Amino acid sequence: MQERHLYEYATIRVVPRVEREEFLNVGLVVFCKKSNYLQVRYKLDAEKLLILCPDIDLEQLEKNLVSFEKICLGSKDGGPIAQMDIPSRFRWLTAVRSSVIQTSRPHPGLCYDLDHTLNRLFSELVL
Repeated sequence: MQERHLYEYATIRVVPRVEREEFLNVGLVVFCKKSNYLQVRYKLDAEKLLILCPDIDLEQLEKNLVSFEKICLGSKDGGPIAQMDIPSRFRWLTAVRSSVIQTSRPHPGLCYDLDHTLNRLFSELVL
């Protein structure tokens, strides 16, 4: 029988006006220490974001999400945080912050297939 994986996930949120605390889920990050797994998926819905905040800089937001992705994946051009070990990168990415890009608190789960779980959660929580 296939082993189940204990994983954690957090939604990636865009909070255009931090003081109003309104947000739109745009992505998901999934982490499993035992499997050395850290993956991210995101999708910007420009129409929804512009309704929430007509003056949001979508180009800058995309650049920031690309940086988030580079850190998650440990890219060489992702800066010093991207060079940290996987658990440290996940904790850094999901740290509480007051910025336009935030994450939910991490939530735990058990699954057999981490990629399938990433896709399922992304579909449920973002799309």
